[in-house]
Amino acid sequence: MYKVRFGGKKDKKSQILRLEESADLFVVRTKGNRQLEEADLNRQSREVLSETQEVAAFPEAGVSVRRISADDDPKAKRDEARATLREDENIRFAGRVFQDVESGNIVLYTENFFVKFYDNVAPETCRAILDKYHLTIKSQLSFAPNAYFVQAEEGTGTKVFEIAEQLLAEKEVEYCHPELVQERRFKGAHPLQWHLIQTSVNGRLINQHVNIEGAWRHTRGKGITIAILDDGLDTSHPEFAGRIVHPYDATLNSNDPSPKLPDDNHGTACAGVACASGLPDGASGTAPEANLMPIRLRSGLGSMAEANAFVWAADHGADVISCSWGPSDGDWWNPTDPLHNRVTPLPDSTRLAMEYALTKGRNGKGCVILFAAGNGNESADNDGYVSFPPVITVGACNDTGKRCVYSDFGQCLWVCFPSADYGWRAFQHPAPLTEGLRTTDRQGPVGYATEGYVNSFGGTSAACPGMAGIVALMLAVNPKLTPPQVKDLIRRSCTRIDEAGGEYDAKGHSIYYGYGRINAGLAVENALKAATAASPLTGIRIEGAARFHTGGEVPLLSDVWVGSAFSPPRRLLGLRLQLRGAPAGSRLRYRINGSSTGIRENSREGEYVGETSVSRRLLGVALWLEGPAAQQYNLCYAVQLQGRKTFVQAQNGAWAGTEGRTGRSVEALRVWLMPRKA
Repeated sequence: MYKVRFGGKKDKKSQILRLEESADLFVVRTKGNRQLEEADLNRQSREVLSETQEVAAFPEAGVSVRRISADDDPKAKRDEARATLREDENIRFAGRVFQDVESGNIVLYTENFFVKFYDNVAPETCRAILDKYHLTIKSQLSFAPNAYFVQAEEGTGTKVFEIAEQLLAEKEVEYCHPELVQERRFKGAHPLQWHLIQTSVNGRLINQHVNIEGAWRHTRGKGITIAILDDGLDTSHPEFAGRIVHPYDATLNSNDPSPKLPDDNHGTACAGVACASGLPDGASGTAPEANLMPIRLRSGLGSMAEANAFVWAADHGADVISCSWGPSDGDWWNPTDPLHNRVTPLPDSTRLAMEYALTKGRNGKGCVILFAAGNGNESADNDGYVSFPPVITVGACNDTGKRCVYSDFGQCLWVCFPSADYGWRAFQHPAPLTEGLRTTDRQGPVGYATEGYVNSFGGTSAACPGMAGIVALMLAVNPKLTPPQVKDLIRRSCTRIDEAGGEYDAKGHSIYYGYGRINAGLAVENALKAATAASPLTGIRIEGAARFHTGGEVPLLSDVWVGSAFSPPRRLLGLRLQLRGAPAGSRLRYRINGSSTGIRENSREGEYVGETSVSRRLLGVALWLEGPAAQQYNLCYAVQLQGRKTFVQAQNGAWAGTEGRTGRSVEALRVWLMPRKA
């Protein structure tokens, strides 16, 4: 068995991925990265492959994962097949396959690593350590200090796992993990665009739209750029004419994001839901005048190309980043599918790249990142990508104002957007009234349809870019908004649907709908009000991290709950915080009451204060400002205590929780600034 740690040295439990060798699976890669059916293979290879079944594919890399059909001794038959394939001059390798011990999910490894040294380590020391392990630097990464993408010597094989552990044990190394790749899955106003306006489809009135016309009275998104990270995009489609900016293929590292494979259809459909222009008899996106940044990402989940895609978007002017992909879902119709309970951690390389986009994008205001919740009818809180606190997680609702039968649910779900649905008698879920969403399609016979448009696009894949377009409208009327402010405005701009079945809590949140179906008109109006409120908050924000007893540190941003989506809950151990964009001479101070350390206070911004043992807990926090900022803002904060459904709120140095020696553990925290009244 092999172990991979995400979260660095502090991560001892929940972020450890355990891998075991599969007895009946093997992986084949062709020379020249050609797909198997196109490669010039010999007769023996073809015979071997004909006796196997493909269970996963990475066509961009010419990789196919195959299953051996054998009742007796499948491992021996697997190794015999590998030996035969290795003799073929057009096969690059035929290797073993690993699976996640808990879920059985297929995981491939490369001989590449992500390594991040602590910020204060000298560059020459970093390189000396890499040389010690015979690692070649492929690139120094821009999204984090002292971060490298490196390659081991060819033929290292499974020793990459041992090398990663040895590197992580070096005192100068903060994070290190091999590049692990999983199959990335998609989270699958024309008269048919019922999701935008009230309309009639097949003689039936459909009135479950997002009120897009209320938003379009103010803006259609001009001047804002939406990055669609997906499988390629038909940049020649007339719906996007004149609005393509900074195209990129993160997988091939080129400026051509157009579809390269027969099934590269998903990205064009997603882009249309976000920003198709609405040509006559065509389709309109929610932001039909926004710029489109197409970023082709066909690499596996967790690859370095994935991290590079976020960095490209941030560095080239994206305001909004839409991601309709993630780990594979369980079958939504099968409650016993073991994939429903699988936990997928967010790799350090991708997490740091996302943090870079969230804080450095938009000239320091931060890109807004949205993720499709998933299509497995399962808990989205198990998915480290969509449950990453700063992102906006989008679920799907249908044409009758109910949850789509497949849409994932959970505490991290923030908002829902209309999409296609299915009827399912076993769940007493009625059939939808429409086919789904009308949107752009890859032109020609290779697309979903043959007309350049498709009427049945769906899944949370469709919901996410639709919501991304609405975020673009909000930024068009108020470009000073930060990602946390956008997220909070969305919370206050939703229509609660399915009141009977939604199970909305006291805070107005539903695990099935988030805060409800977005009302685009209200969202734009709320963004306008925030722009005209003359608030001095623009530019000033709080950044840092909260450390938990499992899972390590989680980014903390202004006005975003951190810890509230963890299931089961985790104990907070401590904080490190910084004040950004404040007047000169301003300081952020914080006290932490730990169960063993007692009360401790920071001496400098960004310093960690709290417990270091995972067996300890945090009992209370107190935060305040000093200097000019203290005259302009109230520093507010709230905590969720163990076993309590309500939260405790305080401000300007008062304790949230307790300053005593005993009390309930702190499990979640939110920090925000409020302007003082004149």
